[in-house]
Amino acid sequence: ARQHDVGWLDSLIFEAGAFYLMDRGYMDFIRLALIARAGAFFVTRAKTNLQFTRHRSQWVDRFTGLRSDHVGKPTLEKSRKAFPMLLRRVRYLDSETGKELTFLTNNLEIPALTVAMLYKLRWRIELFFRWIKGHLRIKHYYGTSPNAVKTQIWIAVCTYLMIAILHKQLKLPGTLHRTLQVLSVHPFEKVTLNELLTESAPRFCMGPDPNQLNLF
Repeated sequence: ARQHDVGWLDSLIFEAGAFYLMDRGYMDFIRLALIARAGAFFVTRAKTNLQFTRHRSQWVDRFTGLRSDHVGKPTLEKSRKAFPMLLRRVRYLDSETGKELTFLTNNLEIPALTVAMLYKLRWRIELFFRWIKGHLRIKHYYGTSPNAVKTQIWIAVCTYLMIAILHKQLKLPGTLHRTLQVLSVHPFEKVTLNELLTESAPRFCMGPDPNQLNLF
């Protein structure tokens, strides 16, 4: 998250009982304390330089990928003042990537594996938004209301599906992404889609301009 993205948290109204899943770019103890005081919960990646004082350890099943489950507080006084409540640190070895990940949460009750799985769900959401950016060609939203955003996404999805059906019916070579690219750069070509997207597309030759003067 960029620095101005972190400040965006200040505009949110946190809902009691809700979980907020964030990457470590959002790990700001002052703002995380606001989530906790609202009765809500957060799950975030811990920064690599986080100093943590362990108060107690909890048993974990290492066969699930869990490595540790500790409850404590930030070590640095400045961090403790910003977040005076108890904090939970869960370490998890992801079998898909082979990376050991460290999560922080203010929820002391849910199973440690649930903490890791909640964050993995966030990955799926992030991948979905990357897919939207890469395939639906949504550069920006024309409205900010939930209805406006949903309408724009559904229009883009419908367009994508129609082109996918066309791609299959015409048995076009190459990927669907290539077909989308061709259509995006030839929106006003006076040819049929079949001609535009297949090898049968005619080659346009520019005839002599009657207004062009001869030099010789």
